[in-house]
Amino acid sequence: MAERSEVVFVDGVRTPFGRAGEKGMYWQTRADDLVVKAIIGLLERNPMLPKELIDEVAIAATTQTGDQGLTLGRTAALLAGLPLSVPGYAIDRMCAGAMTAVTAVAGGIAFGAYDLAIAGGVEHMGHHPMGSGADPNPRFLAEKLVNPEALNMGNTAERIHDRFPQLTKERADRYALRSQQKVAAAYESGDIPADLIPVALRSEAGWGLATRDEAPRPETTLEGLAGLRTPFRPHGRVTAGNSSGLNDGATASLIASEAMAKQLGLPVKMRMVSFAFAGVEPEIMGIGPVPSTEKALRKAGLSIDDIGLFELNEAFAVQVLSFLDHFGIDDDDPRVNEYGGAIAIGHPLASSGVRLMIQLARQFEQHPEVRYGLTAMCVGLGQGGTVIWENPNWDAKASKASKKAAR
Repeated sequence: MAERSEVVFVDGVRTPFGRAGEKGMYWQTRADDLVVKAIIGLLERNPMLPKELIDEVAIAATTQTGDQGLTLGRTAALLAGLPLSVPGYAIDRMCAGAMTAVTAVAGGIAFGAYDLAIAGGVEHMGHHPMGSGADPNPRFLAEKLVNPEALNMGNTAERIHDRFPQLTKERADRYALRSQQKVAAAYESGDIPADLIPVALRSEAGWGLATRDEAPRPETTLEGLAGLRTPFRPHGRVTAGNSSGLNDGATASLIASEAMAKQLGLPVKMRMVSFAFAGVEPEIMGIGPVPSTEKALRKAGLSIDDIGLFELNEAFAVQVLSFLDHFGIDDDDPRVNEYGGAIAIGHPLASSGVRLMIQLARQFEQHPEVRYGLTAMCVGLGQGGTVIWENPNWDAKASKASKKAAR
């Protein structure tokens, strides 16, 4: 049997994320066209890649119907101009869809079945609101397998506030404000725009071009956040300001064996170390990244202290804060979401896992003193997912100097 192949993240791109709904910039854009645009952009950024060598295209969507249906990975591959010989499939793990697409093809690469694969996700929450068309088995509620509130993500976030009183609304609002500020700074520095693929837009006003995320609100203030209503319960703590919004967007990444990447002269932006998924009570799904991270660290033989950069999906501020508190990490730790996160950028469900990887890969280039980083997210119905990555730019001398300065 062949030895396990090392799995690497070659590159990743995404469309700008739009606001869902009739007033959003993608209202007249098909979901499959968004992910096709991301795949074409990925291929254009890597012209040395022979398209016929791609072994698989795995594309995630949470609501697989209409323009997000019909085996997205295969249809997107055909629409993106890949050879007929390139297969594809669709995948669903709700918010962690793109993350699961990456780990699924990574397993095939590690096993030796694949050398190159495209993995990503798309969600058009304007065309397909979360849960639309779903018919949950009545036994979920009749047999009390889950509380009815588990089917509403906002209610699950309120329950985390209930369980951990130290996770106050004030902390959540302050964290949300920092996310907005960091995204604005990352736009100013060019770190976010560098990985965006422009998308042509059609509206009543004519044609346009999407080049920026639509959701960020750099003008946000603590006072403004404090005054927002709490839609999930009276006098609650979860608001539109300290949560991710409803969004449309797509991501695509190129995952490869390290040997094939070197053979083709492809860049290696990250090496996969381990990954893990875990289940938790659906009613408090936001704590899912805690056990998945513990599991991924254990499988990698690492501790939380070995992680130098964190990309955590900000479904809700309280969900990220519960993770930070569990691992003894400060709310303002500079290792966490350096470019900001979903509270400002948006969270088009199944696409977000690769967005986290794109941002971590760029941060690795800027932080040779960091050896390991992780991407993690909570998942609806009570799950968490974590992938641990190694920085190929790691410099042991820079790492030693950084630790000495920190003392």
